[in-house]
Amino acid sequence: MEHYNITGIGTEGLREKQEDFMATEFVEMEAGRPLMGRVKNPYSSSLSSRQMESLKALCDTYLPSIDGFHTKHDESTARFYQTSASVAGTPQRLGGLISERLQHPKLFMARLALWFLSTSIGTFALCGIASLSGNFPYLQKFSQVAPEKREQIVLSWSRSIIFPLRLLFTALKVLILLVFFSQVDDKEENLSWKAIGYCGPDPDFKRQTQRIKTLKQMFESAEDQKQDEASAEELFGPLYKGIVNLDRPKQFVFEKLQNAGFSVSASSHLKNAKSKYNRPSFRIKCDAVVVGSGSGGGVVAGILAKAGYKTLVLEKGNYFARTNLSLLEGSTMDQMYLGSGFMATEKMDVIFLAGSTVGGGSAVNWSSSIRTPPHVIKEWSESYELELFDSKLYEEALDAVCQKMGVQSEIENEGFNNMVLRKGCEELGYPVNTIPRNATADHYCGWCCFGCKDGRKKGTLETWLVDLLNSGNGLILPECKAIRVLHKRKNKKKGRHAVGVAFKFQNQGVEEIGIVESKVTIVACGALSTPELLIKSGLKNPNIGKHLHIHPVAMAWGYFPDTTPDPWPEAEKKSYEGGIMTAMSTVVANFEGSGYGAVIQTPALHPGMFSALMPWTSGRDFKDRMCKFSRTAHVFALARDKGSGKLLYPNSITYNMDKIDEENIKRGLEKVLRILASAGAEEIGTHHVKGRSINVKKVSYTEFDKFVKEESSRSLKDLATPICSAHQMGSCRMGVDPKISVANPIGETWEIEGLYLADSSVFPTALGVNPMVTVQAIAYCTAQSVLESLRRKRGK
Repeated sequence: MEHYNITGIGTEGLREKQEDFMATEFVEMEAGRPLMGRVKNPYSSSLSSRQMESLKALCDTYLPSIDGFHTKHDESTARFYQTSASVAGTPQRLGGLISERLQHPKLFMARLALWFLSTSIGTFALCGIASLSGNFPYLQKFSQVAPEKREQIVLSWSRSIIFPLRLLFTALKVLILLVFFSQVDDKEENLSWKAIGYCGPDPDFKRQTQRIKTLKQMFESAEDQKQDEASAEELFGPLYKGIVNLDRPKQFVFEKLQNAGFSVSASSHLKNAKSKYNRPSFRIKCDAVVVGSGSGGGVVAGILAKAGYKTLVLEKGNYFARTNLSLLEGSTMDQMYLGSGFMATEKMDVIFLAGSTVGGGSAVNWSSSIRTPPHVIKEWSESYELELFDSKLYEEALDAVCQKMGVQSEIENEGFNNMVLRKGCEELGYPVNTIPRNATADHYCGWCCFGCKDGRKKGTLETWLVDLLNSGNGLILPECKAIRVLHKRKNKKKGRHAVGVAFKFQNQGVEEIGIVESKVTIVACGALSTPELLIKSGLKNPNIGKHLHIHPVAMAWGYFPDTTPDPWPEAEKKSYEGGIMTAMSTVVANFEGSGYGAVIQTPALHPGMFSALMPWTSGRDFKDRMCKFSRTAHVFALARDKGSGKLLYPNSITYNMDKIDEENIKRGLEKVLRILASAGAEEIGTHHVKGRSINVKKVSYTEFDKFVKEESSRSLKDLATPICSAHQMGSCRMGVDPKISVANPIGETWEIEGLYLADSSVFPTALGVNPMVTVQAIAYCTAQSVLESLRRKRGK
């Protein structure tokens, strides 16, 4: 049927598309058979053979083959210990990521280090005397160094006084371990998963996939149009009618746009045009163009379209309907996260997670739906003189967005991590609250960070973007990267005003330019991407990209074995299952005061991210740690940060943690360690590079207390402990003075009339809690301002 071809992402169609896209390769053999079958490797490596030789040796240093487990363990565990990273095909996949996907200002240093390690002199320079051979000529390249000495070298990097060596250790550790534990073969399996107690994608989703195959057959043969519509929505998601893929034939695309009421014209190329924006493939005219489809852009687009204005949404990421998700960590990070999930600061001391797909962060976040705290409303309205936040409009906005998302606080069955957090707090007398979620009470799913398989998590692609399409006034263009906001001067006396957006897209492997001409332009790319677009668009406000807040997070872990006579949590409970966030403690949050403290919550950690964060002290020790994965609870402290960062175009982020923020996180970590122990953990530890842990059951209280105080007082800086950020804010903040802000109190930029910002970048300060509700509420208010502007333009 015609609408099936519009999206081109039916269940079987997606699999065929993936098979065409994925290059496969045979991995090395052991005992005459491939250990992982055919490993999917979507990217080709441009690393030289010498660099690949070094990369292979490094991969096998972090994850070596370890013998001696044939009799003591089951077959899957023995195979996990015996298999090295190179046998699993990890170097090839990582080489492809380094060549085609990773974007980091220090990436050249990694390539240079690989080349240095492929030479004997370079190896000696980076590794010292530990790399020397006992035989003439003594110098040898890294791949020739004995495995046990390679481990010593790598470990020495992690604790070196030379920062670039610590940086090299961290980058290699994160990349190698994340790739190894998230890569899959052609059966969508990983050789380590059974050994570490991981089931892979949600078992319910696997069963759902079988049902979808049957449904697809019914859909293709159905004669009843109504049945077709219902089946199509279940197959392709609620947005399937409004997705316009620009890699389709031009005539098809133009008809789709014109049928929705958009004016489209193919551009005639100007032979002597100096700018690429003067030779686009086509032009689309509309009332409003929204760049970004997440919690900010999705809200604005839905409101404008429902009010009767032709609204076009440009989204850099792709659209993944419920049934077209993979729920696989590796492919999801690559396809649905900014920078393939490898975003980091220049120093690699902060790792960022940000959604980059239709629905933005709301498609992959952890469901937490907390209203703007009263102390933040007070600070923003009084200290920053933003009257909006103490207005009836903002209160109306909070109510409207929570109602739209179905926010509620009931839980039928709590997951492993949150059970641990709740019990530990109750044992210690710490406050613990149930987190409101934009999901139903029975939504027991730990895979929502990879998209929602059944639509019970109400992100924008299940709510506001549905309004956009049901209105008949809006469409979504995925895989379109905005490259410039277009603006011009009305006359010599007046300032500039926005007239649209230029964007690029791929059509059958060829990059093309499109132009959207609009009456108003709304940028909602997120706090990490909006500044780049504004700078590339010629805006000069010095505040663009500054004042970046990130809610820095540090974690601790506790191991709860399931082999005890009466295990708790129950033996069938796994750390990666259940609602990701249902419990929160404010014991060190300081909500009664300034709000500059730390909240205590739980993360979603599947094998890849778990491995990237856990300390590495040797190959054997690390595999031991991974075998405890499914019964290791993680709890974190999240600070409302006074410290801030800066985005420097292109691909460079710096962040300076304030001493107060570090102290708040340390106070939070101390509470977290006590919570884990009080909940019944056998072993506890942090992510500090030294990898210390303690068996709570075998030590005295004095020893336990000493360990907690020592581990929670350690420095968080200089890569000692991985700092994570899933919330980025403030990089184009709102204010009443253009000297200290980028947008005015109604969300319009000071420099360009008709250019509005509607994402977390406009936050005046860090928020201190999960920002989705606040982003949507601000966007709701900004949409009212945009509506006023459009009404005035319509009246002219």
